[in-house]
Amino acid sequence: MPYTAEISRTNPSCFLFLIDQSGSMAETFGAQPDKKKAHEVATAINRLLQTLVLRCAKGPEVLDRFHIGVVGYGHTSVGSAFGGTLKAQTLVPISRLAAHPLRVEPRTKKVDDGTGGVVEQQIKFPVWFDPVANGQTPMCRALDLAWNSLNDFVGKYPACFPPIVINVTDGRATDGDPEPHARCIRDLASRDGNVLLFNVHLSSRRDRPIELPDDEERLPDDFARLLFRMSSVLPPAMRETARREGYLVADQTRGFVFNADLVSVIRFLDIGTRVDTRHLR
Repeated sequence: MPYTAEISRTNPSCFLFLIDQSGSMAETFGAQPDKKKAHEVATAINRLLQTLVLRCAKGPEVLDRFHIGVVGYGHTSVGSAFGGTLKAQTLVPISRLAAHPLRVEPRTKKVDDGTGGVVEQQIKFPVWFDPVANGQTPMCRALDLAWNSLNDFVGKYPACFPPIVINVTDGRATDGDPEPHARCIRDLASRDGNVLLFNVHLSSRRDRPIELPDDEERLPDDFARLLFRMSSVLPPAMRETARREGYLVADQTRGFVFNADLVSVIRFLDIGTRVDTRHLR
C-alpha cells in the first residue's frame, strides 16, 4: 500500500509550505476584523513548525525525520521565507530548523486552571518567519520552486514517505494558470507514492468554509474549482484522521478548503501534517 513508508533519519519525509504574501494578505478574515490574514497565517505556521520539532524530539536531541521549508510568494520575489541563519534556504533538516529560529518571543497562552476556568500563562514562542503582505500573487513561480526542491529531495530519498506541500493563498495567481504547475508537483513520486499537494483558500467573507470536498459540484466559482483540481486526494490514513475530527469524507475527498477562516486553517494544517506515529522511527 502507498503512504506507508517508515519515516526516520535515514529515510526522512518533508513538509513544504507555500505562503501567499501578496498585498491582499493585509486584509482581515471576514468575521474577525482584528485579525489580519498575513499575521494569523504566520502565527499558525510558526506554531505548527514548533509542533513538528516536538514530534521529532527525543530527549535533548531533535531527530531529522523531516525536512522543512517555507516559501513566500508576493511582490516581485519568490523564495524562502526563513530569516536569520536559515535565510535563502528552501528545505532544511528539522534539527537545523529547531536550532535556528529567527527569534524567540514571550507570548501569553490561556490554559485550563484545573477548576473549570482559564489562566494566562507566559510561554516562549519561536518565530522562523515574519508576515509579509505586498504586491501580486506569483503562484506559478512558487509551485515551480517547490517542484525543483522536491525533485531533488525525492532523488536523494527515493523510498521516502511522499513529501507534503501545503499552499495557503487568498487570491488567483497573477503569473499564469497554476494548474499545470500543480500537476507537475503531484506527478513527482517516491516509491511509496506521489507527492501530496493541498490548498487552503483564505476568506475575507463571512461565508462558511467549504472543507475537504470530494467533487466540484457545490463549489461556488471557477477559482474554487481550479484549486480543487490542483489538490491531491487524501490518502486513506488522512481520511481516517479527518473522519475522527468530525469531517464528512469520501474516497475522492481532496486536501482543500475554500473560504477558510482562522479556525479551519488551523484544523486543516493539523490534519495535513498528521503522520501516523507508527511510521516514525
